[in-house]
Formats: sequence, structure tokens, C-alpha cells
Amino acid sequence: MLEVVNLTKHYNKVQAIKDISFTVNSGELAVLAGPNGAGKSTIIKSIAGLLRYEGNIMICNKNNKSIEGKRLLGYIPEIPSMFPLLTVSEHINLSAHAYSIKDYEKKKEELLKTFDLWDKKDKFGSELSKGMMQKVSICCALITNPSVLLVDEPMVGLDPKAIKNLKEILIEIRNKGTTILVSTHLLDSVQELWDRILIIKKGQLILTKSKEEFEIKDKSLEDIFFEFTEE
Repeated sequence: MLEVVNLTKHYNKVQAIKDISFTVNSGELAVLAGPNGAGKSTIIKSIAGLLRYEGNIMICNKNNKSIEGKRLLGYIPEIPSMFPLLTVSEHINLSAHAYSIKDYEKKKEELLKTFDLWDKKDKFGSELSKGMMQKVSICCALITNPSVLLVDEPMVGLDPKAIKNLKEILIEIRNKGTTILVSTHLLDSVQELWDRILIIKKGQLILTKSKEEFEIKDKSLEDIFFEFTEE
């Protein structure tokens, strides 16, 4: 479970996020949506512990800044960054060791093959395209078996097969109880995945609602988004 309570973030004198609170339950995939500059990336980076902020963020009842909380959290950033002199395989090894994951070799092989990286596992980070770096970033997050997974613009830069495989993995781990928060502009790409929508506008949370709470069950995310964001 992910709990965000009274999250506020200032950049100098500008208040980017204004006292936001929401919960994403275990086994739930929430979509974080909003116009450009609304504050989505600030929220994701705050949860990931990459920014200073006011408020309280809990990962399965552990503070997100604590070692215990960090061990439960996985993060797939919008812009992947690789170590230039580490191979694809070594990046995944590093993530597994950092999280004290044991006996991960079989899962690593499965992930590499799923994302067509098996024949590229010995390539250095400096040799990878942006799409390949995104795939490695996904593998590094998934190898840790996170209880809460943050995904920032997951489909950008991926080929159709990788998008299909990523969607299947997100559904699989959600069904096993993982809490997932996906920030994206491409709402149609997560139409078949979402359980809850969170809409941010001008740094404020203007909607948090589960799919079951809508009167029209098959209402599209885009329709919901425009209904609540257009003046």
C-alpha cells in the first residue's frame, strides 16, 4: 500500500504541490494524470525519495525515507540513466545486490529474454539506445520484487512487443498484490490496466476515484481526464 499525506513541495517561492493526500491499495494500479506542469513528476520523485518535501509518505506502513521503506519500493524513471562501463547484466546484478535479493539469476534470465536483451546482456551502458536503456531500467526495478512500483511514462521509447510484455507484467504483479502508480500522458496505453485514477491540476489533486465508483464502468480515461480538467 502507498499512502501520501499532506504532500507539499516548493521550488524556491513557487508552490508546485499543494497539500495532496491519496492512497493506492495493495493489488491496485493507479494512473496519475494531469496537464504538463501539473506536478506529476514532482509527486513521483517525492515518493521515490529524490526530492525534499513537506508531508508524510508511507510504503506498506514504512516511511519512504527509511531503509525498510526503500527496500519495498521500485522505480522506473521517465528518463533512464545507465552506468557507461557496466553491462546490461551487471546493472541488474547491482539492483539485486542493493536490495539483498537472493537466487535471482533465473528471474534475471526471464526478464532479459522477455525484453529481447538476452543477446545484449554483455553490452555496456554506453552502447545502449534509449529504448534499450528503458528496458534495462524496467528489468532493474522488477528484479527487486517491489511491493510498491512507481512507473513514470512507461511506454515512451519502447517498441510494440516491449509495451505488450510490460503491460502483461504489470497485470501479473498487480494481481499478486503489488501496488502500482503509473504517471503518463498516454492514457489510452493504460486503458485496460487501471483500477484508480488520480488527476492533478496546478499542483492540486482534483480527483481520486476507483473504476468501480464511476457510474459508467467502461468510461475511457481520456473522457474522464477531459471532463475534470477542461475549463
